[in-house]
Amino acid sequence: MKQLDTTFMHPSEQINIIIGRIYRSGMTTTSGGNISIRDENGDVWITPSAIDKGSLTPKDIVCVKKDGTVIGPHKPSSEYPFHKAIYDARPELTAVIHAHPPGLVAFSITREIPSTNIVPQARYICGEIGYAPYGCPGSEDLGAKIANEFLNPRYKAVIMENHGVVLGGTDMMDAYQRFETLEFCCRTLVKAGQLGKVNTLTDAQINDYQHRIPHNISHFMDVNYPSEERSIRSDMVRIIRRACDQGLMISTYGTVSVRWKGNDFLITPRDVARWDITAQDLVQIKNGQAEAGKTPSRSVALHHAIYKKNPHINSIITTQPPNLMAHAVSGSKFDVRTIPESWIFLKDVPTIPFGTLYTEVDKVAALFENNRAALVENDCFFVTGDKLINTFDYLEVAEFSAHSLVMAAAVGPLRPIGEKEIEELRVAFNVK
Repeated sequence: MKQLDTTFMHPSEQINIIIGRIYRSGMTTTSGGNISIRDENGDVWITPSAIDKGSLTPKDIVCVKKDGTVIGPHKPSSEYPFHKAIYDARPELTAVIHAHPPGLVAFSITREIPSTNIVPQARYICGEIGYAPYGCPGSEDLGAKIANEFLNPRYKAVIMENHGVVLGGTDMMDAYQRFETLEFCCRTLVKAGQLGKVNTLTDAQINDYQHRIPHNISHFMDVNYPSEERSIRSDMVRIIRRACDQGLMISTYGTVSVRWKGNDFLITPRDVARWDITAQDLVQIKNGQAEAGKTPSRSVALHHAIYKKNPHINSIITTQPPNLMAHAVSGSKFDVRTIPESWIFLKDVPTIPFGTLYTEVDKVAALFENNRAALVENDCFFVTGDKLINTFDYLEVAEFSAHSLVMAAAVGPLRPIGEKEIEELRVAFNVK
C-alpha cells in the first residue's frame, strides 16, 4: 500500500506526524502512549516522557543511541525498555506504536483478543494477535513479556493485559495502519455487541471474497486533464481528508468516485493510504478503462455499473464508519425512521448480503434506482448523491443516525416514526 512518503523525512518528523494523527483521532491522551522508530544506525527515536502529545514538535523527539546515550531536550518515554525489547526480538521491525485507545483497552481489561474477521481487509492488515500478561509499566519485566510474544513471527500486534496495545511495523505507516484498523475492529465489535450478536466471517468466506475481487482492468494511454476534471480531483481530496478527520474513513479503507462526463468518472486508487491521497493519485475512468499507470479501487466495476444504470447519481462514497458497521456485523436493522431529517435524507436503507458486491454487480447497481444508500453485511456502507458535498452530508447523517441507534440500545426499545408520519414527510418534502 502506498503510504506517506517518508523517503526524505527524518524519524522525528515521521513520529511527530503520526502521534499527531493518533491524538487528534481520540486514540491517545495528552500524557498517554508512545511511538518509536529504529533507524539504519540502530538508534531509536522515541516520543518523550511527560510532554503534551497535542503540542509535540520534531524537536521534542528523543534519540536513544545504540550505546544507550540519550540525545534531546527531554527524557525518553518510560516505556522505552519494551520498545528496545521488541526491536531486539524482531530485527525486521523498524517502528513501534503503543497507546491506550478506548476500543482496544476494552479488550485489554476484559482479557480478550478481538476478532478481525468482521470485514475482509482487517484480517490481512492486522494478522494474528498476541497477548502479553500484565507487567508494571516501564519495567524490564513488561519488556520481557512483550518481547516473548513478538518472538512469534506471526504477531505484529499484541494486546497488553490491563494496559492497552503495542504494534510493530516494517515502517511507521505499516505500524500505524495496523493500529488504526485494529482499533476500528474493536470499536465496531463493542458497538455491535450493544445491538445484538456479532456475526464474524469464516476464513473460507474471506478467502473466497478476495478471490472474487476483479484484479484486471484495461488501461488507456491518451490521458488529458482539463480544468473541470482537475477541479473535481481537488474536491475529492478535500472530502477524503474530511472523512478521515471525522472518523468516517480510515487509512486502509474508503472509496470515493465522482462522475466527470457521460459515464466517465474519477475514483480513488487501490492500496493508497486514505490520509495521504493526493489529486495526482486519483484515477480517471474512461469508457470503463483506467488511465495508464494507475490502479483504481477494487469496486470500480460496481461504481461504473451504478453510473450507467442511474443517470441521476453523480457521486458515490463507500466506507466503514464504526456505528454503521456495528449494524453491518450484528445483523441489526439500520432503521432511519428515527427523526424526520434522517428519513428525508436517506429514505429506508436496505441491507445487502455479504459477498454480492462482486457476484451480482448489475443487481446491486439497480438497487440505487430507488435507494440512496445501502448497508452491506460485514463489508461496507454505500451512499450516493448528485453533488459530492451532498453525498458526504448523507454519509454524516447516516453515521449520526447509526450512533443514535447504538446509544438507544442502552436506553430502551426503539420507537420509530410510524407509516402515517412517513407518508406525511413523503408528501411535505416530495420524497419519491
